[in-house]
Parts: sequence; C-alpha cells; structure tokens
Amino acid sequence: MDKWVGKRVVVVSNRLPVVLRKNREEWVVDPGAGGLVTALSPVLRSQGGLWIGWTGCKEEIGSEKLRHILEPVSRRSGFQIIGVQLEELEIEGYYHGFSNSVLWPLFHDLETKCSFSPHFWELYLQVNHKFAKIVAENTRPEDLIWVNDYQLIPLAESFKKIGVKRQCAFFLHIPFPPPDVFMKLPWRVAIMEELQQYTFLCFQTHRDRKNFINSMKILYPSSHIEGRGMLVSLNTGIHQMKIGNLPASIDYKAFCDLSKRKKVVDRALKVRQAAGGRHLFLGVDRLDYTKGVPEKLRAFSRALEKYSTLQDKIMLLQVLVPSREGIYEYRSLREEIEELVRVVNRRFSTDIWTPITYQYTSVSQEELAALYHATDTALVTSLKDGMNLVCKEYCACHSSNGGSLILSEFAGAACQMRKGALLVNPYDVEGVADTIHYAVIMSLCERKSRMTILKNNLRKHDVYWWGEKFLLGALGDF
Repeated sequence: MDKWVGKRVVVVSNRLPVVLRKNREEWVVDPGAGGLVTALSPVLRSQGGLWIGWTGCKEEIGSEKLRHILEPVSRRSGFQIIGVQLEELEIEGYYHGFSNSVLWPLFHDLETKCSFSPHFWELYLQVNHKFAKIVAENTRPEDLIWVNDYQLIPLAESFKKIGVKRQCAFFLHIPFPPPDVFMKLPWRVAIMEELQQYTFLCFQTHRDRKNFINSMKILYPSSHIEGRGMLVSLNTGIHQMKIGNLPASIDYKAFCDLSKRKKVVDRALKVRQAAGGRHLFLGVDRLDYTKGVPEKLRAFSRALEKYSTLQDKIMLLQVLVPSREGIYEYRSLREEIEELVRVVNRRFSTDIWTPITYQYTSVSQEELAALYHATDTALVTSLKDGMNLVCKEYCACHSSNGGSLILSEFAGAACQMRKGALLVNPYDVEGVADTIHYAVIMSLCERKSRMTILKNNLRKHDVYWWGEKFLLGALGDF
C-alpha cells in the first residue's frame, strides 16, 4: 500500500454511510445499514479520504446547513462525508426508475420486472452529471475516485463531459447478468461504453466477470482477454481496461469482538432461553424479491410437514428489514411474506410452540450479533445475490464454532464459502427442506469442522484484504 502514500481515496456511492432524518425541526443522523456500508466503512476509515453520496432526503437542506450537520459525523467516522441533494423528480427517475426498475431487476435475471422507460434513462444520466460536478468540486486530480455500484455507472463518462480528469475505478456490488439477459437492455451499448471509461472494473465473482466479458465480445467482436487469474486486461480494439473479481467482505475481527461483549452475550442467552432448547434457524433479509424469503418459508413449512420429528424441535427467527416501502411491489411482497408466516404458524403451532417468530424492523448491530451468536443455523435463500454479507457476519459472530450455514448457490458468497456451507437451490422446496432436516441431525463434529473452514476463510479474506486488493488492482497489480 506504499504506492498510496500522499493519495486520497474518494468513495462515491448512491447513498452515504449515514441516514439523515428530521425529528420535528432538528436533523438527526443515524448510522447507515446494508452491505455496502458494512464493506466500505472500515476500508475508508483505515485509508482516510472522503465519502460522497446522496443524503437520502427529499427535503432541500441548505449547503451550509448540510455541511454543519455532517461535520461532527465526519469527525467520528474518520473520513469526510459530503452529501449530494436530489430533487423529487430526480429521485423518481434516477433511483426508483432506472436504478431500481431497470438495472436492479435486469442484473438479477428478472427482466420481466423491468420498466424500460426512456424518461428514466434521461434522469439517470442527469443525476450522474450532478454527482460528477460535486465530486469534481471536492477532489483533486491525484485522488482515486472509487465508484460503487449500478446507480453510478455513467460517472466516469460524466467527468469527461464536464472536462474533468480523474482516475476512476468501479466496483459492481450486484451480479452482472448473462448475455442473453443483458442484451435485452435498450441502452446496452451506452452502458458498456460508460463502463469502459474506468481504468479498473471489478466484480464480486468470476461468474459476474465472465458474464461481462461475454457480453462485451458480442457487442465488440474483436475484444480479447490478456492475462489470467483474478486480474486480466480486456482489449476491445478501442479501449483497454483492467478487470478483476474480488469478493467483498466484512471486518471479521470487529464482528468477533462485538459478539463477545457482555451485552451481546446476555441478549443471546435470553434468545436461547426463550427457544427452550429447540434448534434455532435465523433469517435476516432486506425486503426484496431477490432475497427468496417466500421460498424460504415454504421450504421451512415443507420440512415440518415432511419430517414430523422436527415439530416442536425447531424454530425460525425471521427478521425482515424494511426497504423501498413506497413501491407497490415491495408492499405486496411484504403482505405475501406475512401471510405465509400466518399460514405456517396456524398449521403447526401448539400451546407451547410457535414455529416462526417474525419481525419487520431494522435491527442494531448489537442485536444482530446477539441473534447470530444465539442461533444454530443461518438460512440464506437468495434467488440471486451479488455477495450476501449476512452469512459472513453470522459465521464471524458464532464463536462456539458449532453453528451451520445453509446458503443459496445463487448468492455470490457461495463461490467463496462452498466448502463449509450447505449449498441449496432456493427454488427446490424439497431440497431445502431436506437440508433443514440435515442441519438439525448433523453431528457436532461436522458442524465444528464446517464452521472452522468458514471462519478461517473469512479471517484471511476480510474487508481489509478486499479493500487493499481493490486499490492495488486500481494501480494495476494485485
């Protein structure tokens, strides 16, 4: 990392690592949540620099007042935080529109959920242009601009349009779809042209990188790859760019230490006591149709039906974190999930046992650590995920080494964690039900062996490893 002495890293993402909300007349700043915040905050804190992103607010805050609000948070965070403000029309078109009604479903292989509106595309470019101007105003030519995720693909191209030179590297946190899906995007050529403006482009998995390269070869038939391994060079005949794949991770030590705090251990003990000695399964998912929560609930129900010995012997604690509540499809998904919970509980509950405990709420890091620490098996059934950091947090917090992980083979984490996890196809109700049963009857020796493999992997490939490798990749060598 010596090459970075004297340079600043500037993280740019759709959202800041904090959430602004108004409490009567006062603005309150809460810690942000989600995989991107979990992955990037420790890296930027150790490296120093800036984080630039949308405030998440519809209400206009004066620029001076916004700086005043964010200054104390910046001091506590260990890096400067700069907010971008968006108008309501921009939020609708850029965020709810192109980002989450086009790119999000398409990149998760759900093209039937896409709304290919030209108006969304125009606002997507407009907001990226706004981001570029604010980033340019707050950075120097020698800074590295680390652009994150699908909302900001055009940012490097936007710098060129306003006549600003910056070294830009890009990390895609969500999957990149296979060519037969990607080619349905009306703006496929424009998106590929914009991605080629980055000096370094990095994906979560080799699968995602391969999908990108295959799409490039269709659109640019003369494209060819040079090199091999985790860092290669793609030459299209017009552009040459470095491409890598690195699994985003967590601050392993911080989660381990958190799980050992007295408050967390005491809370975990209460969760265990409330379970009455039953095998506890844990689901922690953001409200989204890619997370496979209905599929999980159906498989859990099938396990109880198929293996009657599991009745009154297992419980599922399902935490559903609110997300995009203003969108009809997400409200409908929440209703479907809550109805499934009611159906399962009506069918199997007894006077002393309710199979599913459901919470629709945001959860603090301490509470999450307690749930990770207390439960016997994490159940992750994503239909498709860029990575999924919940499964990594679970393993880091399970200090007894006795927990087990059931993980969707369609989560990016499956590539890294297949040796210790029990992999499942979330669409296969019978298969997931059988795996739930196996997790209960698995010997302690096997559980410890699998968890040791998982923890050793995460200890070695933690968030600092990921961040250092990405920055080295931006320099041209991991």
